[in-house]
Amino acid sequence: MGYVMKQEIKRRPFLKSLIGAGVATSLVHGQEKEEGTGEKDGKRIGWAIVGLSRLSERSIGPALKKTKHSKLTGIVTGTPEKARVWQKKYDVPDSGVYNYDNFDSMIDNPDIDVVYIVLPNSMHKEFTLRAAKAGKHVYVEKPMAITPGDCREMIAACDEAKVKLGVAYRLQFEPHHVEAMRFAREEVFGEVMHIDAGFGFRAGDPKQWRLKKAMGGGAMLDVGVYVIQACRYIYDEEPVSVSAVEVKTDKEKFAEVDETITWMMQFASGRTANLFTSFNMGGNNTMTVYGKKGCYGIKPCFGTGGQMGWTSDKEIPLSFPKTDHFKDQMDLFSEAIIDGKEWRVDGSEGLKDHLVMEAIFKSVVSGKVEMVGKVYA
Repeated sequence: MGYVMKQEIKRRPFLKSLIGAGVATSLVHGQEKEEGTGEKDGKRIGWAIVGLSRLSERSIGPALKKTKHSKLTGIVTGTPEKARVWQKKYDVPDSGVYNYDNFDSMIDNPDIDVVYIVLPNSMHKEFTLRAAKAGKHVYVEKPMAITPGDCREMIAACDEAKVKLGVAYRLQFEPHHVEAMRFAREEVFGEVMHIDAGFGFRAGDPKQWRLKKAMGGGAMLDVGVYVIQACRYIYDEEPVSVSAVEVKTDKEKFAEVDETITWMMQFASGRTANLFTSFNMGGNNTMTVYGKKGCYGIKPCFGTGGQMGWTSDKEIPLSFPKTDHFKDQMDLFSEAIIDGKEWRVDGSEGLKDHLVMEAIFKSVVSGKVEMVGKVYA
């Protein structure tokens, strides 16, 4: 039996335990699940998209057309013209169309089970609380909110309403990242000791909300959170301290938010990570993981255009076909609802990332090493 075949068999249990048997089986074979309108025990979960942004238009809406256990049953927008376009394209009934004022009346719509919040970061908390009050499960784009305190309120509201709260960390289900986690857990390249990673892009329009502090803008909240996440799930450990430096080359454009931040994270085990994020630097979309016996990485790593992996050992591949991140994460969340199971990538994941970011921002100001706060302070 060849090494690749042995690797495939070995990784099956890990994939299944991490992301669910249905998707795991398909990822082991390097394919997405078969597209179609299949249902699980005759059930499909109704999703309402809150905010018909570019992400909704280009990724989330199209993904819902491919899902097997999810369906688009509602939209929330402040633009009537957008609503009409979406209704025609996705066959959304009039009863499933809401604006931001009548959003709360969704409580009376049994066809909507989940609301997917795709709004500026500063609005995540408000609509999570309103959705929970309406008895709807919540799936919220990253970052979860803008402060750890907001995250705690969102978690408490969903717990009180007995609804699930998921954070859209799509890469936790992407096969290259899942395999990178397995490499670390099983010490395929020896004990992992260090990670180098970065993610950013050049922010164009100076009037966009991502450059407004009040809207929760800035490179760290928007894309830096991905590299924090990656270190946490590769190591399966929380960082204990950070040391950060911020650089601004355009003080007018980035007057309100961070432009570029580099930081180091240290973990209780002694592991480290050197990371960076930027709104003024393209091409930084990569991760390298260093073990005692070798290394591996993904480049491009964090985007939606497809991942490419590599390893220091040509006999150990890190290669999968491109998958639809949004389709997979939504169907898995729907399956968790149908089966009544706990959702692994819940609000606590968002809170942990915010605690790290809080320490990073503190370190930028103090110029010192800052400790990462505890989830249960």
